[in-house]
Amino acid sequence: MTLGGDLKPGDPIVILTGAGISKESGLATFRDADGIWAKVRVEDVATPEAFRANPVRVHDFYNARRRQLQEAHVEPNAAHQALARLEREWPGPVLLVTQNIDDLHERAGSRNLIHMHGELLRGRCEDCGTVHDWPGDMSLSSPCPACGRSSVLRPHVVWFGEMPLEMDRIYAALDNCALFLSIGTSGNVYPAAGFVQEVKLQGTGHTVELNLEPSEGATLFDETIHGPATRVVPDYVGRLLNAHAAA
Repeated sequence: MTLGGDLKPGDPIVILTGAGISKESGLATFRDADGIWAKVRVEDVATPEAFRANPVRVHDFYNARRRQLQEAHVEPNAAHQALARLEREWPGPVLLVTQNIDDLHERAGSRNLIHMHGELLRGRCEDCGTVHDWPGDMSLSSPCPACGRSSVLRPHVVWFGEMPLEMDRIYAALDNCALFLSIGTSGNVYPAAGFVQEVKLQGTGHTVELNLEPSEGATLFDETIHGPATRVVPDYVGRLLNAHAAA
């Protein structure tokens, strides 16, 4: 079996990324021992109920995260850049699905991208439903640029108890991909943790985990490579492109 299984140039690739890929850019993860959920209760800041009960606290939480994301030292790392390279150079479709709400993939150059958990630098109006770019602070007094109402904007992120975005498009891509890469994920957050099983159910895709350490679902993958994302992702992408360029 060649690198990437029986992958041929032009075959579709689907990539899933999680917090582990952005951690090396200086962003805190959620589920590590020292991660965000070790310091802040999910129930207080990341549910629709929390927003209804105390919108000021929820806005303050996401405002702080927006500011952190835009600090000068937070930049795309070599793993983000390698995935953008794969999209540019692979002679077939490459879909990047990220659980991350940061914009580091875009800054690295990725374009065919789904933020299944939403985007930190965008806001959504709960009244008219429009989504707007929102790099600054958001508050109850912030008017919706579309309908003009205040007290109706919320972060454009998927909270616990809400459905991730664009799931139909994601599953359609998983069902047709020839290679599935899972990068920097814990393997315990669904539905993303079940993507590897979806690919294996179809029986046509090779599955690879690239992670700092084995995820909870590591044994489900055809191939596992463990180490820092900034090392293992550029190495795998480089070998994949070189192998199929020479084929």
